[in-house]
Amino acid sequence: MKLISDFIEYQILDLNNGKKLETWNGVILNRPDPQVIWQKENNLNWINDATYDRSNTGGGKWTINNRIPTSWIINYHDLKFNLKLMGFKHTGLFPEQAYNWNLVRKKIREAKRKVNVLNLFAYTGALSIAALKEGASVVHVDSSRGMIDWAKENVKLNNLENGNIRFLVDDVRKFVKREIRRGNKYDIIVMDPPSFGRGAKSEVWNIENDLDNLIKDASLLLSDNPLLFIINSYTTGLSKTILENILYLRVNTKFSGIITSDELGLPVKDSNLILPCGLYARWENKE
Repeated sequence: MKLISDFIEYQILDLNNGKKLETWNGVILNRPDPQVIWQKENNLNWINDATYDRSNTGGGKWTINNRIPTSWIINYHDLKFNLKLMGFKHTGLFPEQAYNWNLVRKKIREAKRKVNVLNLFAYTGALSIAALKEGASVVHVDSSRGMIDWAKENVKLNNLENGNIRFLVDDVRKFVKREIRRGNKYDIIVMDPPSFGRGAKSEVWNIENDLDNLIKDASLLLSDNPLLFIINSYTTGLSKTILENILYLRVNTKFSGIITSDELGLPVKDSNLILPCGLYARWENKE
């Protein structure tokens, strides 16, 4: 498991009975997490600024216990991100993905050439910003206009609005097929597909039905000398070995490289506990 232990302004304070207590640059949140299936003897009377409770009928809501800003900033090394309380328990950032931000930055620096990055299901733009920091050209694709707007806020927050980035509100599968026809190529491709979702025009996405074809198409967008292809997954039951198999069939048969996979995790402060936070599989060029 790859642990993110250098995210100073984000820390998990405790885990218990389906919930996690965490601090986001001083704002303490109590959120549900399905991985926390144990119950410790200490009770859940955690002092916090906001609590998210699920509804028995689906969804849920935030209860604000202390005055907190509508949005606030968190820092990771030289990266800055706007945080907000979203309707479905999220804040707009997944701290465990810092592992991939760092890897992408390293690959761009070591390439010593202009690098083109394609970020699919790009959300609020953390990886796009990491790539821009190293001078890469980035194409950022997400089906949600709200997420694209949020990503633009984050780019501006990092003083990168003059960087080479294109934002597109689009269905990822349709966009990739158009890019194939246009003949565009990328050195790094990263995707963070949901288990289920809808495209910009309500196209239905199902990871089990659609992921293989998407990776097959996306592999056609790799440049003649690609650097990296990353798949992130939070889908329960989707093995990292399955992702490795797809990368082997769709990418490694075209470009001989190294395929690896692992879980991502976050340590709990003052504890030996670790919270698993999904997994990744990647193809990368041989050094």
